[in-house]
Amino acid sequence: MKKIFILTGEPSGDKLASTVVAKLKQKHSDIEYLSVGGSYLNSYGVKSIYDLKEITYIGFTSVILNILKIRNKINLTVKKIIEFNPDILLSVDSPDFTLRVAQKVKKINPNIKTIHYVAPQVWVWREGRVKKIKNFLDHILLLFNFEKKYFDKENIKNTFVGHPLLETKNNIKTDLSNLIKKDKKIISLFAGSRISETNILLPILLDFIKLMNERFNQYYFIFHSTVSNKDLIKEELKKNNFVNVDVVSDENIKSQILSKSIFAVVKSGTISLEICNLKIPSIIIYKMNFINFLILKLLVKVKFANIINIINKKEIIPELIQNECNSKEIFKSVVYFLNNPELMEKQIYDVNITLNEIRSKTSSSAEASAVVSSYLGI
Repeated sequence: MKKIFILTGEPSGDKLASTVVAKLKQKHSDIEYLSVGGSYLNSYGVKSIYDLKEITYIGFTSVILNILKIRNKINLTVKKIIEFNPDILLSVDSPDFTLRVAQKVKKINPNIKTIHYVAPQVWVWREGRVKKIKNFLDHILLLFNFEKKYFDKENIKNTFVGHPLLETKNNIKTDLSNLIKKDKKIISLFAGSRISETNILLPILLDFIKLMNERFNQYYFIFHSTVSNKDLIKEELKKNNFVNVDVVSDENIKSQILSKSIFAVVKSGTISLEICNLKIPSIIIYKMNFINFLILKLLVKVKFANIINIINKKEIIPELIQNECNSKEIFKSVVYFLNNPELMEKQIYDVNITLNEIRSKTSSSAEASAVVSSYLGI
């Protein structure tokens, strides 16, 4: 029996990995899996060697504070992978964790094929990483076609697979009448998948809702949350006694609510692509502690946080980062868009042109699973 170890470092990677497993399981029922994963992989019967939350850290300072714990987790993960002895180690995103593990595994057992899904963002910072990873990666799967030049330059085998969030979903229709009142217009809110992100952005977004409620009565606000963050958000909603705010974590329901939304306020990250794909106008928000922000400003090579803006080298989707990420600025931006529907239409049009350039020919999961299958020889 062929064996694959799937290595992720956060919920978004867990979700991406699960799309590949879904495709592999459609064609090959005789593959054994083990992982560092979360609820998405678990839903496909892939067990994790420990809880994903144990390694989900954000920001330079939190990494420094947890450096010993992270090092121990890396060593434990390497040990478990070597014991499992997979044909393939499929690492997904979170390069500061997953690639460190892959490097150690390859050194101990060169026969294990190493495939990494989601290239490190070398176009943002630390381009020198490309030279290092060529020594221990057999193949890298790229979400964006403009990334190829960085890896072709170092003769690293790579395949542009496109982004899974741009794939068409066949959602099971769910009755949402208990959640959404017919006379309300939905604004979707995304406070981040990591608990540390949610802790920073949730109070800001709650204050934004208060400002909206003082002026309008036709909007309904829905937080899109991970399962692990749902209770935290619900607790804060109870404290504020909102009557027009809710939180959802079910993926099927989240997609349907998003498709019915008139606008979205989104933490910078991959979820923005799904929102763009559904033609929902949005703004991007992000905030971190001051020390982390200063370090990041010194290291990054790009002017923007959102991938659509990075590709276009200009602001297609407005970004409210750091000091601008506050309830009043969010309120002003959202109201400005709502009062000027032609601006929302222009954003959707511009975004769609970019999306057409970065979609894969089939689907990201199909392309990625084909590469994995080729290394298994099946």
